[in-house]
Amino acid sequence: MNKQQGNFFSDTLVMTKRSIVTILRNPLIFIPNLAISMFFLFVYEAGLSGIANLPAFEGANYLAFILPVSIVSAAIGGAGGAGQALVKDLDNGFFSRLLLTPSSRLAIVLGPIIAGMLQLVIQAGLIICVGFFLGLEVAGGALGVVIVLLLTLGWGLAFAGYSVGVALRAKNAQSAQAGTFIFFPLIFLSTTFVPYELIDAAWLKVAASINPVTYLFEAMRTVLIDGFTDTWPIVLGFLVIAGLCAITITFSAVSAKKAVSTD
Repeated sequence: MNKQQGNFFSDTLVMTKRSIVTILRNPLIFIPNLAISMFFLFVYEAGLSGIANLPAFEGANYLAFILPVSIVSAAIGGAGGAGQALVKDLDNGFFSRLLLTPSSRLAIVLGPIIAGMLQLVIQAGLIICVGFFLGLEVAGGALGVVIVLLLTLGWGLAFAGYSVGVALRAKNAQSAQAGTFIFFPLIFLSTTFVPYELIDAAWLKVAASINPVTYLFEAMRTVLIDGFTDTWPIVLGFLVIAGLCAITITFSAVSAKKAVSTD
């Protein structure tokens, strides 16, 4: 490892620690989002669990089917907070001061992204714990839980990268927050409440088939409901997440370069 690489990793570590400390100082900001995700988990399980008796579910536990929805929706206010934190740095001038230091520009961006990703993994772990309290059974066992958390980690990295990129482009909290709302339709234009086979509308089937969230849901549901009898949905889920991460991290890096050129 050369000196430049060492500086990059040390800079990234410093920026990540700073972002984590910022989160820990204001934990109440993210509790409402976590509470809403858990609330919907209770509501979905109580109100929709009866449809699990349909043949398409093949006797699957509806709690295991709906749990990924709560995990993914938690990212809207969880990893999305990375962009909000960056907007504050832009508003108070701290981001401009960081640009005057010899710190890696990519590290300055990666710090809040990684912190947002880690926050989402913790939120996902809490949601899974609530799921166990409600009677969740994971067919994939402990390894299945690890797979779900890894998928969540990848999703958090992708979403945080997008959030930071939007924040750098918009440079104000309102626009950055509005930019993350695009993920709401992505969640619901998918196999959110029923399997793909039970979707009636042709346009919704098309939307679900090209929606990356669908493949994230399917990967999580496979390990939760079926275990590792069919690993292709799991592999496909990781491939889709990797593609999303590449796109959003590139987007945030390009946005950072533009922010550097205008500051």
